[in-house]
Amino acid sequence: MQRPADEDFWARLRWSVAMRHAALLEEGYLRNASRWHRLTEDTLDAVRARLTPRAQLTVWPDLSTDVDAVLASLPDEGPVEFVWEDENGAVSSTMADESEYRELAAQVAGARAAKALPLALNERDPLFTAVLPDSDGVLRARWRTEPTPSDRDWAFVNYPSLKPTGLHNGRHWR
Repeated sequence: MQRPADEDFWARLRWSVAMRHAALLEEGYLRNASRWHRLTEDTLDAVRARLTPRAQLTVWPDLSTDVDAVLASLPDEGPVEFVWEDENGAVSSTMADESEYRELAAQVAGARAAKALPLALNERDPLFTAVLPDSDGVLRARWRTEPTPSDRDWAFVNYPSLKPTGLHNGRHWR
């Protein structure tokens, strides 16, 4: 069950931004294409107004302002998605592996903040996710996603007929 980006979602996101639990929104609008938005209480409504209908929304903790520490913590092997905010406030991302870290460091020189995310789906741990309904409020998008723990809790509260049936990232759902 994929959560719609309804008023409850936006209220939770607004609270998360205010409490500094979250500040990064990934807008997936085409297969493997996304835009990144660094949120503040002042920019949340403007970002919401520009989102693409049917987009998959993934909420992450904020970027780290210690870009050098993020670069130093990159894994010894394997690809990552590196997300950064440049000196002008634009948020970008790129995929890189250990053979490209030197070029990556040069590419992000001068960045204000950054984050490295694993590419393996079972290692990605967003705070919560949702899908943006069309302008008429109908949820028509069909994104295949693994639910986060908070998505599973939301589904259980909103759809009590869903029951845990075993283990899958903590639980199976029927």
